[in-house]
Amino acid sequence: MTRLTSDIWVSAYLTRLRLENIPVFVVRKGDATAGAVLVKVNTLDGNAQLFQRGFDILSGASAWTVLAQGAEVDVDQSAAKQSSFDPDLWVIEVEDRQGRSLLDDPSLA
Repeated sequence: MTRLTSDIWVSAYLTRLRLENIPVFVVRKGDATAGAVLVKVNTLDGNAQLFQRGFDILSGASAWTVLAQGAEVDVDQSAAKQSSFDPDLWVIEVEDRQGRSLLDDPSLA
């Protein structure tokens, strides 16, 4: 199975969220080809979650897992820490009071 480049996946993700009227922003642009992507979901109440994509080595399936959650300032610090040692990293911020990220949408796998 061919994997999408990071910039194509991010573009598709932004489009999908915007079609649902969910505000989304690229906070940090990473490597267009193979940069990892973190997704911060800001619920606009001072709290947030930070997701990273993981892969199951045995099945080859990918899944989004929570890297950090809690106070937005703490989640931002976690994203900054990841960015400090990964110059290719993308950081996407979703702003939704309901906490919708669409990361469980199979069309975005």
